[in-house]
Amino acid sequence: MIDPREAIDRLTAAYRGPHPGHRTLHARGTFYEGTFTAADAAAELCRAAVFSGESVPLLVRWSNGAGSPKVPDKASDVRGMAVRFRSDAGDTDLLGQTAPRFPVREPADFVSMTEAAVRPATFPLWVARHPGTIGAFLANVRAKAIAPPFSYAEKTSYPIHAYRWIAADGTRRWVRYEFRPQVGRRPSGSFEGFDRLRQEIVARLAEGPVRYDLHVIVAAEGDDPHDPTSVWKGGRQLTAGVIEVTAPVDDPEESGGPVVFDPARVVDGIELSDDPILRYRPSAYSESVARRTSA
Repeated sequence: MIDPREAIDRLTAAYRGPHPGHRTLHARGTFYEGTFTAADAAAELCRAAVFSGESVPLLVRWSNGAGSPKVPDKASDVRGMAVRFRSDAGDTDLLGQTAPRFPVREPADFVSMTEAAVRPATFPLWVARHPGTIGAFLANVRAKAIAPPFSYAEKTSYPIHAYRWIAADGTRRWVRYEFRPQVGRRPSGSFEGFDRLRQEIVARLAEGPVRYDLHVIVAAEGDDPHDPTSVWKGGRQLTAGVIEVTAPVDDPEESGGPVVFDPARVVDGIELSDDPILRYRPSAYSESVARRTSA
């Protein structure tokens, strides 16, 4: 397993860093608040407090995937939607991205893929050396995963990891999530320039909330929850509730400590898989945060 210090060194170098005070990846993003209200179908399958049906507050961060804060919104890039669900039982985080398929299973391969991707001339050679990634890349191309969107509010985001839900009776099921946007009206005006996505979403929120269905796919027999690259045939599918983003908020890091969205942060009723990327992320984030705060 690649050492987290080496991983952060290489990712930082790939984006011509360091960029003091910024995340190693998804360096540029903005924060928003909202609520989540679970559906009855989720409460039947998962005892976690967030699915009780009571409205719980959210912290949301929309971002561009690049590790440099200098990359403009018009650039081709994966986009991120990180959501923190806050309940009396504690916080749990989901990190979505606009690519529906994750190409690699091991952290070292993710680092080398990112290094190659920022140098387009070298990327085809990397893919040729990793032919198992081709199916995922084709799926992501079809989904226009890195095409500049009109709005964050119009893109489906995919948390790449599977989690195990535990019901009140102890029944366990593996699930994957999707953030599916509900149809909304585009705001008036034109949005151009370096931070056009932030301009658009702020204008949209001024006219009303942005809503997503938290869509859940329950694993079918044979679906692998421990491999982020696996393709599920899926069993039951359901809407677990509605995410409602209501307003922008000031960057909480400017007046307090770092905000870390960690997909390994869960509460009672939700368990982690043995996905090697998922298990690795907390150590990589800790290294990145240490550098960010020292800067």
